[in-house]
Amino acid sequence: MHNPQTEAMNIARTVVADAARAAISAGILPEGELPDFIVEIPADSSHGDIASNFAMASARVFRMNPRAVAQAVADNAVLEGTPFDKLEIAGPGFINLFYGSEYYGEVVRAAVESGSDYGRTDFGNGDKVQVEFVSANPTGPMHLGNARGGAIGDVLATVLDRAGYKVEREFYINDTGNQIKKFGDSLVARYRQITDPDHPFPEDGYKGEDIKEHAAAFAAERGSDLYPDDDDSLRDAMVDYALPKNIAGLHETMEKYGINYDEWFRESSLYEDGTTEKVMSILEENGALYEKDGAIWLKTSKYLRDLYKAQGKSDEEIDKLELKDDVLRRSNGFYTYFASDIAYHYNKFHIRGFDRVINVWGADHHGHVNRLKASIDAVGLDGNKLDIVLMQLVELVQDGKPVRMSKRTGKAITLTDLLEEVPIDAVRFFFNLREPSSHFEFDLDLAVKQEKDNPVYYVQYAHARMCSVLRALVSDGYPVDGKSDFDPSLLSTEEEKALIRKIGAFPSEIIASAREYDPSKITRFASDTATLFHRFYTVCRVKDSGDDALTLARTALVVAAKQVIANCLTILGVSVPEVM
Repeated sequence: MHNPQTEAMNIARTVVADAARAAISAGILPEGELPDFIVEIPADSSHGDIASNFAMASARVFRMNPRAVAQAVADNAVLEGTPFDKLEIAGPGFINLFYGSEYYGEVVRAAVESGSDYGRTDFGNGDKVQVEFVSANPTGPMHLGNARGGAIGDVLATVLDRAGYKVEREFYINDTGNQIKKFGDSLVARYRQITDPDHPFPEDGYKGEDIKEHAAAFAAERGSDLYPDDDDSLRDAMVDYALPKNIAGLHETMEKYGINYDEWFRESSLYEDGTTEKVMSILEENGALYEKDGAIWLKTSKYLRDLYKAQGKSDEEIDKLELKDDVLRRSNGFYTYFASDIAYHYNKFHIRGFDRVINVWGADHHGHVNRLKASIDAVGLDGNKLDIVLMQLVELVQDGKPVRMSKRTGKAITLTDLLEEVPIDAVRFFFNLREPSSHFEFDLDLAVKQEKDNPVYYVQYAHARMCSVLRALVSDGYPVDGKSDFDPSLLSTEEEKALIRKIGAFPSEIIASAREYDPSKITRFASDTATLFHRFYTVCRVKDSGDDALTLARTALVVAAKQVIANCLTILGVSVPEVM
């Protein structure tokens, strides 16, 4: 896909290198191998649109003052046929290149002509990537951590797709093991309490209202006196009854949240198809297991030590971590959650062939990250192909105070509660306002405001305003598809150039967001673009510019900016209103 900014940076590198070689040929610079040097976008555009440290990086090679090296490059630089119309030297020898009008025209045309595909790149080379996120236990409603994880994971998957990866979204359903037994025991206790209020409830049972509701519905449908002396059979029957309803509820909640998964993967399938047993056999063959006290253990400490040494830690540093091994199969024959986790990731990498796997986890799981990577190494795969996005907690705030209970239910706020209180656009946008590793306060009052202080409203309003401008132009007979020939030299104000530079940076921003696993970059980019548009619109008249050629050029710019805002909102899973 067309990426004018990246193309300009590549050309800038060539301009500088060719100029240095020309200076060498002319005897201005001494013979020498050109060093590695940086070409970058400066934070302050007054320092150039693209800057290079070539002179400082090569001063030692040429045994010359950096400023003199920079002057030699400037004297031999050929800008004709490039996106640049000016080269300046600044400070100790920075080489600064400035875009010419053709670059600004090229950016506007690229955004208009690419449309909804503008920003797509082939950065990911089609690598097959899986993003697994939310994966809430199917034993109760989704909490706010799931809510933030859903927004982050879904937008990250979209960003990766736009960056050229082949992406699949996955929800992992923990439908076996300890939590399901606890779920069943809790259901049985509530069922028994229907006829015997004094029946004991498990100390570590699930106490939510949903458990009572399932038990009451089960009793109403099948009777309240089933299996009077057989809790095990009753537990199996109640789990078979309630678990599918909970899983269906997860599907419904995620769809309401605007998330559609490619795969809902059941933990139980790892046992049904023999994957867990196969992985245990592989680990045994690799000498990674041992038996102790009737249980089967993984030599986690050995593989963690290898992992940490590869990361550059010393033996003394590793010893202080007091590494421990992990039980994979208990003495009673049951597998642990960790065994399932290893089998699950074996399935991801070896069976389904993902080139990279990204899991979005709560920050409280940070201690499990390297253990899982080490276990992947132990099974003969590459743990470095697993990346974990650790997500900090979110706190709801209203009237400046923390909110922990739903006014409607009096219970802890769930994702469903939040979506009933706050528009889904605001929820998805707000949860991506900060990078995943940042703590975040979700302001309920701000999220429902129809004012510019609300960041999602601010961006959506910018898009609606652009649509309004274009409708007014149509009424005056101007073409508004942005594809008519226009003179880019007329887009000469700093407000116009700043907006175009931002539009040109969009593909690179998507790449950065994908590379750093940070969807909040897109949210900030949308807000910054909206701000630059409002500044442009305040200073530069479009419809009544007094010059048809200028109106045509500014119309194309409005169309390009509108497309970028629309693409940002689409990536974020937020609606793109044309009227507000």
